[in-house]
Amino acid sequence: MERSSRFLILVKLENAKAPVVHRGFVREMTPVPEILRRSLTYDRSKELALHKNIAADLNLSVYFADPHAPWQRGTNENTNGLVRQYLPKGTDLAGYSQEELNAIAAEINDRPRKAHGFFSPAEVYCKFIDSDDKQLECGVALQP
Repeated sequence: MERSSRFLILVKLENAKAPVVHRGFVREMTPVPEILRRSLTYDRSKELALHKNIAADLNLSVYFADPHAPWQRGTNENTNGLVRQYLPKGTDLAGYSQEELNAIAAEINDRPRKAHGFFSPAEVYCKFIDSDDKQLECGVALQP
């Protein structure tokens, strides 16, 4: 989730092993303009063991929240709650394709947010990027 706009990208992974997470993050975050991917804040799970590779490949800094401190990633925790409306905790994600995850993210990204004056994350995201470099049309999910 991009912090300023709250624009969400869901990443399909075969498993939670560090090399798979590295490839998935790089694949799905590369289209995001560099201005909007300066840092990544993560919990202390071992699937981010290749965080230095992710940082180098995406030209960003990686930060880690303190253990048992979800308030340090409050916006992310809130977004997880939105995702759980579509994918309840315990859902087997193996049956979902990247396209299905993109569709879920698009619905969440099109929801107006009070924090943005009732503009959607997609609309706010569009305002951040230059129209010549636009990877996203307002109201439409980011597509590779």
